[in-house]
Amino acid sequence: MAAVSDDALVTVPSRPVIFACGALARDLRAVLRSSGLDDLVDVQYLPANLHNRPEHIVPSLRPLLVKAANEKRPVFIGYSDCGTGGALDALLRDFPGVTRLSGAHCYEMFAGTELFAALHDDAPGTFYLTDYLALHFEALVWTGLGLDRHPQLRDEYFGNYTRLVYLAQLDRADLLALATAAASRLELPFECVMVGQSSLRDGVVNALGAASVGAVAAVATDSVAWQDGSRRA
Repeated sequence: MAAVSDDALVTVPSRPVIFACGALARDLRAVLRSSGLDDLVDVQYLPANLHNRPEHIVPSLRPLLVKAANEKRPVFIGYSDCGTGGALDALLRDFPGVTRLSGAHCYEMFAGTELFAALHDDAPGTFYLTDYLALHFEALVWTGLGLDRHPQLRDEYFGNYTRLVYLAQLDRADLLALATAAASRLELPFECVMVGQSSLRDGVVNALGAASVGAVAAVATDSVAWQDGSRRA
């Protein structure tokens, strides 16, 4: 019988992966970088326009989760419920150990549950913008909802809203101007609330959990050991 080399017995842990909404790309990169995780996990972003088509989120995630499960990769979902009406949580029950960002949607995730609840209680008919949505309002909202072709739909889509609240992650005058202009186009009173990235950072770190963080550490440790030859079965 042929001898089996030590190298053939070495198993390097699978690298963790995050499947996330494309609208979170800039903020998630910043959070991972500030947490020292940006070089230890892979991130795959789904199209940001799923923000307008939440019924496609679960069908888009399922094959990615199946593939990751077959590869035994630790997975974290960079979505809240995001309009799936519980379908995302139902999907994750088929994949034990996979968690998602907490909350109903990205607005709660950025603002934090307590602040978001206060904003909602103050005016339930609030339309929210994040930095990303302010920057891409034309494509994702105005054109995405067909208001460029049928402006009369504004009343149908937004007639029951009472204000627009811009949840700002960055203190940038250009983004504030875009958000203000969006409120004007939608004919809604405007408010800006500076929320920063701390709630998202806490949500990502907490949702990854001890198991996922341990997997990240194992990948980092074993990768170094594999390269210097000190890891053997």
